[in-house]
Amino acid sequence: MFSVHRVFFPQPCVTMVHLGGLVTPKEKPVPLKSISVTLSISEFVAGVSATLNYKNEEEVPLEAFFIFPMDEDSAVYSFEAVVDGKKIKAELQEKMTAHSSYENAIIRGHQAFLLEEDMCSRDVFCCNVGNLLPGSQAELTLKYVQELSLEADGALRYVLPAVLNPRYQLSGCSEDSCLNMKTPVVPLEDLPYTISMVATISSQHGIDRIQSNCSLSPIEYAGDNKTSAQVSLADGHKFDRDVEFLIYYSAVHTPSVVVEMGEPTAKSDGVLGDPAAMVTFYPNIPEAQPSIACGEFIFLMDCSGSMQSPMRKQSKSQLRIDVAKETLILLLKSLPLGCYFNIYEFGSTYEAFFPKSVKYAQSTVEEALRRVKLMRANLRGTEILTPLQHIYKQPSVPGHPLQVFVFTDGEVTDTFTVLREVKSHRLRHRY
Repeated sequence: MFSVHRVFFPQPCVTMVHLGGLVTPKEKPVPLKSISVTLSISEFVAGVSATLNYKNEEEVPLEAFFIFPMDEDSAVYSFEAVVDGKKIKAELQEKMTAHSSYENAIIRGHQAFLLEEDMCSRDVFCCNVGNLLPGSQAELTLKYVQELSLEADGALRYVLPAVLNPRYQLSGCSEDSCLNMKTPVVPLEDLPYTISMVATISSQHGIDRIQSNCSLSPIEYAGDNKTSAQVSLADGHKFDRDVEFLIYYSAVHTPSVVVEMGEPTAKSDGVLGDPAAMVTFYPNIPEAQPSIACGEFIFLMDCSGSMQSPMRKQSKSQLRIDVAKETLILLLKSLPLGCYFNIYEFGSTYEAFFPKSVKYAQSTVEEALRRVKLMRANLRGTEILTPLQHIYKQPSVPGHPLQVFVFTDGEVTDTFTVLREVKSHRLRHRY
C-alpha cells in the first residue's frame, strides 16, 4: 500500500538527532548491506531510483520503519519491496484505506508496507515494514522525480542525502514520530555497507562540465556537442556525507522542449496515457548597471528689485533673496559627484557664473558658493527670456540630461513668450 499525504503545522524550533534507514520500534537499526542509486537527469529534472538492501540478523521477526529523507520539491511515483524473493509493489490509496489494509495484513502475518510522509517533517518519508522474518533480506526501491535547483553561477544542483547522517528533528513532535529514531556511531572505515551510484545526464544545451564533492570515475561524454554524459562514484566511496553534483550546461539560457509520450497501456480516462511536454525558459537577464550620467544642473536666480522684499509683512521676516540664496546653497552642496552645473543671476540683464557648465568639483563649488553669497536684488526688472534663450543655445553635455531650476517671486516680463520658449525645448530638459 502506498499513501502520500501533506500535513501543515506550525514551525517550531529544531534539535539535532540521528536517523537510520531501517529501524525497529525500539530504535534499533536493521543492518544495511548495500545502496544502489541510478540517477537520470534530463534538462532541469532528475529521475532517481534508490535501492537499499537490509537483513534481519535477529532471531525474532521485526516490524521496522524505513526512513528516507528527500527534497521537498520531489514527488514519489514508485515503491517496491522484495523480501525473500517476493516482490510487493506499492499502490496509491486514500490515507485511511491504506492504514486499514496495512493493519489487516500485519494481523494475518503477511509482509506489508506502508509508505507515507512523516507527520513532523515534510521532507522525510517513512515506510512501515511489517513482519521481517529472522534472516530475511529486504530490498527496498524508491523512485521519485525532482526539479533541480539552480545555483547563482548557473549550475544545476542535485543532492543525494546520506540516510545515515545526522538530520534535524522538529521539536514538539509526537513520541511515535519516525524522526525519533537513532543510528549507531561507527568509524568511517567500519561502515558495514557499500554504495554504488551511476548518473546519466542529457541536455540539448550541451554539457560543459560536471563537478562533485565526491571522487568520481572518468566522465564519458556522447554526442557531437556533448549532449549526454555518464559518470559514477569512484570505487570504495564511503557514504559519510551527502553526494552532490553540480552540472553546467553550455547554452543553459537557450529555450528547450522535451516531449514524453504517454504510456500505451494506461487507462483512456487517465492522464498517464497523454503525452507531456516540458518547456524550459531560463532567460539571461543582465543586472541593471548604475547610470554614470548625473545630469547638467542650471540654476536661474531672480535678482530683480522685488526680491528685496520680505517674505512676510512682519518686520523681522527674511528677505526673498536671502531665502532663495539659502536654498541654492543647500542644493549646490547636495549635487552628485560627476555632474555639471552653472548659475545665472538675472533681472533686466543677466550674467552666468561660468562661460559654460563646469564639472562639479571642490574648486568650482567653492567659487560658486562665494559668488552666491555676494548676490543682491539689484538688477531691476524680471526678464528671464534672454537668459533662457542663452541656456538653450549652449551645446549639451553628452550623457548628462539638462535640468533647470528657477528661483523667482514671479511677475516675469512677457510671460506667454517665455512659456512658448520653454515648451519648444520640453524634450531636452526638465524643470
